[in-house]
Amino acid sequence: MKNLRFHAAEIIRILKKQYPDSKIALNYGDIFQLVVAVILSAQCTDVRVNRVTPALFKRFPRVQDFAECDVHELEKLIYSTGFYKNKAKNIKGAAAKVVVEFGGKVPGTMQELLSLPGVARKTANVVLSSGFGLSEGIVVDTHVARICGLLGLVPKKMSEAKNAVKIEKILVKLVPRKDWGIFSFLMIDHGRAICVARRPKCGICPLNGICPSARVVKE
Repeated sequence: MKNLRFHAAEIIRILKKQYPDSKIALNYGDIFQLVVAVILSAQCTDVRVNRVTPALFKRFPRVQDFAECDVHELEKLIYSTGFYKNKAKNIKGAAAKVVVEFGGKVPGTMQELLSLPGVARKTANVVLSSGFGLSEGIVVDTHVARICGLLGLVPKKMSEAKNAVKIEKILVKLVPRKDWGIFSFLMIDHGRAICVARRPKCGICPLNGICPSARVVKE
């Protein structure tokens, strides 16, 4: 475990230099808009979500507007993000609960966030980290699961199964708490820029010297 902690720390150190501006890719104005954007990002790219949200947030700028919106109009606005009926239902339901039970302000604890429709642990972790600056856990998405398996931070079978709960439990023991928030964004940036799933660019990867999965031809 000690060696893995050192390995994790070295990975973070290198990736912070590689991606000094690493942060959430979703665009939002306030914390409830962040909740909406993260809900929309399920099974959808951040790029697509960012194309949808400007018109969406212009039409419904406040949490109260989402709570009172016509769900069919909401469905039309978010249609291109996929699973639009379920997402619209959850967004409207989450807005209503925030207004009625939390005085119109998104709650800032894991337990309270998990009580909102459409908010699972991954969403709650993103909202706490990016919205409140709190580190309660590590977001595990497909990039994080895959790359952590390649880097040897978690067992490959676990990463291939995308078992987010088990992966998070391992990572919170390896990654310093101060880096819990940025860790996922570093993995995501790296997965998009260099450690691409179908064709990883190991030759130019800054981690190829410490990555057990690196495909680098040695002369």
